[in-house]
Amino acid sequence: MTIQPVRLFGDPILRARAAEVTEFDRELRQLVADLVDTMHDDGGVGMAAPQIGVGLRVFVYDTGDAAGHLVNPVYTVVGDEEQVGTEGCLSIPGVHYDTRRALRVRASGVDMHGAPVEFAAEGLLARCVQHETDHLDGVLFIDRLDPASRKEAMRTIRTSDWFTAGITVRESRGSGQPGPFGRSR
Repeated sequence: MTIQPVRLFGDPILRARAAEVTEFDRELRQLVADLVDTMHDDGGVGMAAPQIGVGLRVFVYDTGDAAGHLVNPVYTVVGDEEQVGTEGCLSIPGVHYDTRRALRVRASGVDMHGAPVEFAAEGLLARCVQHETDHLDGVLFIDRLDPASRKEAMRTIRTSDWFTAGITVRESRGSGQPGPFGRSR
């Protein structure tokens, strides 16, 4: 088990577009394992490679109903229906807001061995796919908030202990704490 430090809001890697994965080797398999271990230790339901300081297009997920990983992911929205639900982020501790997302998506990419992966996602899994793919594009969930909520979120961030102390990397917070979408593991 290798639990990695989590990058926090303010770390430039969270705002950069991650690079496509081109080598499917032992290092990639270790990255996926590290992401899973760190996500589980932090009580999250998803985690993208930039959140542990790696600028590659990889994310992992575990919603309780579905678990896995996706390398070089893309998704398409299926239908017009939307969902609004509490969302947060392991890289923005203590900030949770209702966020609008597509209700259904079709995700595709490859696994850590380069084999094609494709699946339909709805509800929490669809939210997770969208949230984590955003991370790979340098987009944070607070960017998706309406202006008033975003302003409030930024005020919360700016007054948080970790932000005022200039902390942009933190050790994993451990099991049993709320996950990024308001769900405890």
